[in-house]
Amino acid sequence: MSWLFGYAVALTGAVTLHGFLVNEFAENLVWESLLQRELENHLQRTAEDPSYQWRHTDSLQLYGTPGHVTPPALSALPEGVHDDFWLDGRETVVLVQRVDGVNYAIVLDIADLEAQEATLTLFVAGLALTLVVVMGLMVAWGLRRSLRPLLSLADDIGALAPDRAGQHVTVDRKASSELHIIANSLNDYLHRQDEFVERERAFNNTASHELRTPIAVIGGAAELALDQPGLLPAVRHQIQRIRRTARDVEHLITLLLTLAKDPARLMRTDDVVLLHELLPEIIDDHRHLLRGKALSIVVDELAPSSVSAPPHLVQAAIGNLLRNAIENSDQGEIHIRLETDATVVIQDPGHGMTPEEISRIYTQIARGGGREGGGIGLELLGRLCEHLGWTLSIMSTPGRGTLSQLRLLDRRNAASSNRA
Repeated sequence: MSWLFGYAVALTGAVTLHGFLVNEFAENLVWESLLQRELENHLQRTAEDPSYQWRHTDSLQLYGTPGHVTPPALSALPEGVHDDFWLDGRETVVLVQRVDGVNYAIVLDIADLEAQEATLTLFVAGLALTLVVVMGLMVAWGLRRSLRPLLSLADDIGALAPDRAGQHVTVDRKASSELHIIANSLNDYLHRQDEFVERERAFNNTASHELRTPIAVIGGAAELALDQPGLLPAVRHQIQRIRRTARDVEHLITLLLTLAKDPARLMRTDDVVLLHELLPEIIDDHRHLLRGKALSIVVDELAPSSVSAPPHLVQAAIGNLLRNAIENSDQGEIHIRLETDATVVIQDPGHGMTPEEISRIYTQIARGGGREGGGIGLELLGRLCEHLGWTLSIMSTPGRGTLSQLRLLDRRNAASSNRA
């Protein structure tokens, strides 16, 4: 719209400038022709009647004849036509010409004509401006009328909700055929999207049941086996390993199914996790990984804090960071602290990572790269944080360990902030 208005203004300005230049050129020709004819008429009558005397009028004066002294301002003018020359406070046109050794200066008063021309110029300019405004309003009305179906279609598309099925967009039957094609294609896409979501939902439900059942059987069998008396230490150790692996797989399945859910549904959870109470339990669950290492876990501070989130996700996220710290450290102390803003900080004395390795980890998180090591993997943890609005940062120095910070966003506070 703005470019069209600019084009109209530029076109009007170009036409006006062209008209002004043509007018000035035509005026010069008219003044020169008129004054030349008056001067020739005077010379002809003087030649026919030596007693003829020129008489000034209110608008036309001739200097250089007997009895008419040329004013000094005119005496300094060279030969030719001089437009817009001011004489005695009046705007004039002067023709200076030398004939038979006499310098003639014929003066035409055009002050009244210029005033009328200025009035006409203002009228034309006002008319041009009015035409531009009227044309702009008409074009705007026409564009709005023609774009109304497209804007309506855009509003319908913007109102589509990802969590509702059976949605479609409509266009007026008087709309263009192109809009009908777009609407039909979009409705076909929405239908295929509904079918895809339904297949995904059916798969998630089936996977949740079919995968959890054998894992629960394995875990239950391991629990029963551990209750049997007289187990050899080596056998008990292997059964405990089976039980822990089954629990890890169950957490992994839960995480994968969680990533398939809408974050808004997870926000509506009523579970409140007391982090300062849960963190010691997570530490105890991972102490078995310290066996065979000159490594210990030191809890610096557990500030009372809570978060509204599914407990199993919180446990899986923190447990994964602690597992990585233990697996990548050989000796020393792993320091853990909990801050009041629900931030878990884990600092290990491990091998550390170079900036390139940290960058590669973040790239894997962004791309969903391959999984390395135990636990749920940093890339899955990164996707979980993105899904729930949590923040994960990793700082490391080769040979000096790694500092991991996981901030668990409290969705109760986030929802209150959004409402405010």
